[in-house]
Amino acid sequence: MKNVLTIAWFTLFSTAVLMGQSKVGTIDTEYILSQMPELTKVQEDLKTYNTKLEAELKEKVEVYQAKVAAYQKEVATLTDPMKKTKQDEIIKLENDITKFRNNGTQLVQIEQDRLLQPLYQKIGKTLEEIAKAEKYTQVFTISTSGLAYLDPKFDVTQSVIKKLGIVVKTPATNTPSAKK
Repeated sequence: MKNVLTIAWFTLFSTAVLMGQSKVGTIDTEYILSQMPELTKVQEDLKTYNTKLEAELKEKVEVYQAKVAAYQKEVATLTDPMKKTKQDEIIKLENDITKFRNNGTQLVQIEQDRLLQPLYQKIGKTLEEIAKAEKYTQVFTISTSGLAYLDPKFDVTQSVIKKLGIVVKTPATNTPSAKK
C-alpha cells in the first residue's frame, strides 16, 4: 500500500512540475496574413496570373473555332483521310481546352500557394522568435485548432503583428488602428 501511495504521489508531483513548465499560446495566422502589406502584391500577381490563364484559354478557343469553321467550309471537298485528319485535330483541340479548363483551378491554387509561401515563412520565423523569447512550449493556430475556449492573454497574434511592423486597419473604416 505504501508503494502505491508513493507512486501516486510521485506521478502527481511529476505532472504538476511538467504542467508548470509548459506555456501554451495561440496565433491567428490568417488574420496576420490579411493585415500584411505584402498581401496586396500577392493578390495583384494572382490576378495577373489568372488573366494570363484566361487569355490562354481564349486563344485556344479561338484556334478551335477557326479550325471548326475552316473544316465546315471545306468538308465537301475533302477526301475521307483528310476529313479524318482534320476531325482528329479538332478533337485534340477540344480535349486540350477541356483539360485546360479542368486544370485551371488547380493552377491558380498552386500559384496562390507559391506566392503566399514567403509570407507564411515570414510569419513562422517571427512566431518562432517570439515563442523562444517568451518561452512558449506550444502555440496553436486558431483557425484550424478547433479550440472551444482560449485565454486571449496567450494569443501571440498581436506580438507577431507588432514585430512585423504591420499597421492594423479597422474593418469598418479601413483606417489604421491598434487592435487589442
